Amino acid sequence: MRRLGRFRLHSVSDGTFALDGGAMFGIVPKPLWEKQFPADERNRIRLALRCLLIEDGERRILVDDGIGSKWSPKEIDRYGIDQSQSSLDRGLASLGLSRESITDVILTHLHFDHAGGTTVRRPDGTVALAFPQATYHLQRRNWDWARAPTERDAGSYLRENFEALERSGRLRLWEGEGELSPGIRLVPSDGHTIGLQLVRIETEEGTLVYCADLVPTAAHLKASWIMGYDLQPLVCLEEKRALLGRAAAEGLILFFEHDPRFAACRVAPGERGEVVQGELVEV
Repeated sequence: MRRLGRFRLHSVSDGTFALDGGAMFGIVPKPLWEKQFPADERNRIRLALRCLLIEDGERRILVDDGIGSKWSPKEIDRYGIDQSQSSLDRGLASLGLSRESITDVILTHLHFDHAGGTTVRRPDGTVALAFPQATYHLQRRNWDWARAPTERDAGSYLRENFEALERSGRLRLWEGEGELSPGIRLVPSDGHTIGLQLVRIETEEGTLVYCADLVPTAAHLKASWIMGYDLQPLVCLEEKRALLGRAAAEGLILFFEHDPRFAACRVAPGERGEVVQGELVEV
């Protein structure tokens, strides 16, 4: 747990999964990225599913809700899903909380590894919201995109993860940047997918940015290390440059959703002006 101003922040894991290393690093040659992320025999690398719980008075705000538990054995094998050591339920329980305790869920976007835990499958096979008391916050453009994705990214948007939101009355769609509550801002980003949102927690004691898939791991602090999954690579490049430049200048804490080694760090400018990893930060 980390205190930042009036907020109490907790890193909560929904386990790990595995994706193709080449897809995670795009045009970066394997000999470079494999130094940090060794690949298995299927060329997959191990990635974290790291959510963030923000305690703000009576509000308990969960940022992303992991990959969920609705997977078949074949899919568990395909994506290397491993929840044997940690899961969202166990993480919340360790804090004395349950799914019913969550008042808000901020979904950075509706890809299955970020929003898979939005719903659960009941014993009768039907799907229901996993956080029944929560209001869910999402950018309208990502909601629209998720319901009509392209052939290129349709596999990342699974309707069983978000269809129940449409009729729940618990979905709040945001139109661009906004303030969820004093000090918690939602900031749109379009490089990875349309209508993704970063979460900025701003206090007099410092600012933390939940980077989602704009900077999924510390290796992606290199601005040119862009995923093959990113829909608009050049937009992603400019968004990363802007975020990393500000992070280095202002000492922002960057929170990594998918880095299996550590949760967050500050960055610093390198000798040639590039941004490099700096101080590791506990969350």
